[in-house]
Amino acid sequence: MRRLVTALVLLLTATGLLATPAASAATGSHGPKPTVVLVHGAFADASGWGEVVKRLHRKGYPVIAPANPLRGVPSDSAYIASVLASVSGPIVLVGHSYGGIVITNAATGNPNVKALVYIAAFAPDQGEPLVALQTKFPGSRLGLEALDIRPTGPETFDGYIKASVFREVFAADLPASTTAVMAATQRPGDLATLQQPSGPPAWKAIPSWYLVAKQDQVIPAAAQRFMAERAGARTREVNASHVAMMSRPDAAADVIVAAARS
Repeated sequence: MRRLVTALVLLLTATGLLATPAASAATGSHGPKPTVVLVHGAFADASGWGEVVKRLHRKGYPVIAPANPLRGVPSDSAYIASVLASVSGPIVLVGHSYGGIVITNAATGNPNVKALVYIAAFAPDQGEPLVALQTKFPGSRLGLEALDIRPTGPETFDGYIKASVFREVFAADLPASTTAVMAATQRPGDLATLQQPSGPPAWKAIPSWYLVAKQDQVIPAAAQRFMAERAGARTREVNASHVAMMSRPDAAADVIVAAARS
C-alpha cells in the first residue's frame, strides 16, 4: 500500500496535478504567507468557513479547511495534527467551538504553528473537559433538553441539536432558510467528548487571538472572555451568535489576518 501511495504522489506531481507545498505557497513582502488551517466544531462542517475562506483568498492566503472527525478529543486532535504535519511553512491555526479544544491539542509540539485563533471556541487548560467550561458561567442553552441523542453502539451516543431549537440556540442571526438546511445537514458530535480532558495547551507557548461572540447561546460570552484572558489572547468582541464566522465573516477574517501578520 505504501508503495502504491508513493507512486501515485510521484505521478500526480510529475503531471502537475499535485503541486508541492513550496511551489503553491503564497508569498508576501516578508516571505511566504502562512497557511491558514480552519477547524470546525460539532453540529457543523467545513462549509461554515466559506465566507471567511473567500476573504482570505482575496488577501492571498492559502487556506485548508479539513473535516474534523468529531469522534473524540484525542483522535480528532491527532487527525488535525497529521494535517498540520503535511503543511510546509508557517501556519495560522483557527478553531470554532469544539474545534478550539482540537487546535489547543493539535498544535502542541509543531513549530510551524505561529498563531492560534479562537472564534467563539473552547480554549481549555490541561485536564479541563468542555462541559466544565460550558457550564462555568450561566447562559448556555445547549443542554441535554436541546439535543436529539442517538446510540451509535452499546455505550456510545451522538448528539444532534433538535431542529426545533437549532436556529435560536446555534445561529439566531442567520436567515431561517439557512439554519433549516444547517439543522438538516449537521454533523453530530460524540457525547463522550464533553467529558474528555484536554492535554497540555498549545496557547501557553503560541500567541493567540480570540473573537468573542457576545450573543452566543452555546458558549456564554463570559466563558469566552475568561478563556481568552487566561490564554493571554488578543481579543475582539462582536455582536454575533455562536457561528460568528458565518454571520460576521469580515470580523472573523480580520482577526485571522491580524494573527497572520503578527
